[in-house]
Amino acid sequence: MSKTPLFTLASIVLDSPDARELAQFYRRILGWTVGEDEPDWVRLIDPDGGPGLSFQIEHAHVRPTWPSHLSDQQMMLHLDITVEDLDAAEDLVVEAGAVLAEDQPQDAVRVYLDPAGLPFCLFQRG
Repeated sequence: MSKTPLFTLASIVLDSPDARELAQFYRRILGWTVGEDEPDWVRLIDPDGGPGLSFQIEHAHVRPTWPSHLSDQQMMLHLDITVEDLDAAEDLVVEAGAVLAEDQPQDAVRVYLDPAGLPFCLFQRG
């Protein structure tokens, strides 16, 4: 009987037409440091030791549609980010380059589009 190998999630990777621009956006809002910075790849390090966030260039990147429609580019994943103050967080992410999504399906969650058009959510815990 073979032993199951240990798997550890090391990083979440987002595709973008400009990996450095998108990494800079998330570095600014999360406050994380850059671990790797290569021409087509940037990795941010979670200071709490969790999985990192990486960015790679995808020249054929197509911005997803939010909310999704069957005939449009689908969102493959999104990031949920907790904040202490939604209003203050909105000011920061918009200044950093995010856009508030037109469709807001929940009162306690705010959906934004990052510079590559990828949706992410801000919410307060509790």
